Amino acid sequence: MPRILDVEQALLLLELEPPFDQRAVQLARRRMAKRWHPDIAPAGRQHEHQRHLQAINEAADQLEDLAEQSRGGRVTRNAVKVSAAAARKARADAGRRAYEAEQRERAAAEERRRHDPFGSRVPDHSVVHRYARCLSYPEWGVGSVTGIYFSGDEDDVQQWARVQFSIGVRTVPAGSLQFVDFSKPDPAADRVQRFMTAAQHALAEGDAELAAQRLVYARDAEPSNPVVLRLLTSAFWQAGNLPAAARTVRDWARVETDRPTPERFAARIYEDMGAIDLAAEAAARAAARAPQDASAWERLGRLRLRMMDRAGAILALEQARLVGPTVDGLLSLALAHHLAGDVGAEVSAAEAATRLDPESQSAWSTYAHALARTDRLNECVEACERALALGRSEEVSDLLARVQASRPRSLSERTAA
Repeated sequence: MPRILDVEQALLLLELEPPFDQRAVQLARRRMAKRWHPDIAPAGRQHEHQRHLQAINEAADQLEDLAEQSRGGRVTRNAVKVSAAAARKARADAGRRAYEAEQRERAAAEERRRHDPFGSRVPDHSVVHRYARCLSYPEWGVGSVTGIYFSGDEDDVQQWARVQFSIGVRTVPAGSLQFVDFSKPDPAADRVQRFMTAAQHALAEGDAELAAQRLVYARDAEPSNPVVLRLLTSAFWQAGNLPAAARTVRDWARVETDRPTPERFAARIYEDMGAIDLAAEAAARAAARAPQDASAWERLGRLRLRMMDRAGAILALEQARLVGPTVDGLLSLALAHHLAGDVGAEVSAAEAATRLDPESQSAWSTYAHALARTDRLNECVEACERALALGRSEEVSDLLARVQASRPRSLSERTAA
């Protein structure tokens, strides 16, 4: 029988109450021995009496040792509680370790079941090429082929390979294997193509983080490949890893110094990061590389507005107006003139937006607010009514009520007479 570690259990077994000393333990041992001695057991119960008496003796030995080591040869009630709590904690820790070991064994068994179903089988075919990589998961690296297996029957026969990678054993379809000959160098272009294909599959499945991990290997093979850098920037951005996306887009911009695309990506990424000054600088480079792109000038103007650079915003938005005016660009220009205090230019930009899209409620609303700061109240009322005809707006309704209340009233001819 295992040795009893809990002092409270030992006391219960000897029917003894704390506090106690060695003499009390000896008396309890004798009393229990008389009760449970095998010689007085009923027929067929000698074995149970013997085991119980052995447990009693072990408990008594433990309590005598404890009393001998205690101060004054006496064990107090508080000492029993402390010792019992320590024993319970030790049992709990042992149980937790046993449970964790069992969970690890189950996880390892599940791993073997999922990725190594043929581990206990003898290979059906000898291995000619020992080393191979998985084309579907190139990030696993090169593994050692330990056996070739076949499953199915008749026309539906599937060939598999059991491969030992650094991450563990994987069972891979034979068609996804690429055998490796270390006597020949692996071209960088092949590595790039391999990892880019795998990354595109991951992006198609919506796993941008895995795609970025695969594209990092492609970038290591060809650090100056603009296609790889573009895909890697997009993958980091979609995965939400903005610092990595910013570092990658800078590398991409250094490679393609004449194209505006990397600077456009950089402006958007910096804006998402909250670095508006860096976003404005990237947007300025994008506009300089594509001066006929009105959207680039509009983005630059809006970013400068967020930096409260009114003059720079007006300059960029006026350039966008010359290249290709849009309603959003003109309304941003009207806002910039409003912040700069140029009411006339604000009215002109808002009016141009209404002419560009007569069905835009936001254009008519901006035009009405701009006219409200002038003495053209009748035109302001007409603009408000036009905006309300296109859709309800409490802000425009309040503006219309204020303007109508402030307009000078004129007497009719009959009243004048």
